[in-house]
Amino acid sequence: MKELLHLGPLSEDALEAAVDFHARLLPGIEATLAGGADPLTLVFLPAGNEHRAWRLAAVQGLARRFAPSRVNAIVSDEADAIRAAQRWIEGAGGVTGQLLPLDGTGAAGVLYQEE
Repeated sequence: MKELLHLGPLSEDALEAAVDFHARLLPGIEATLAGGADPLTLVFLPAGNEHRAWRLAAVQGLARRFAPSRVNAIVSDEADAIRAAQRWIEGAGGVTGQLLPLDGTGAAGVLYQEE
């Protein structure tokens, strides 16, 4: 069962955002994975570069803990880019534990035929 979870908004302060994620959001994400979500794609809103490390660590930890279920995250606030990335992740069976920042410059039209 594939899942897409939008997370946020979280604090602009990286430490506050990480604390909020782990205290408030992580239990629900773990429950979703325990319920059979595979692949699970988390969607973070764009934030400063100082957020990258805690986000990547969280995604990699979830991927290890819930293997063989796949867990990845994308960073975007653009619906078309999110949909294109989710389709790509669903078809990329070996990809897990990744944090993929998207710039939304239209790769969806190049990678996928419009339906």
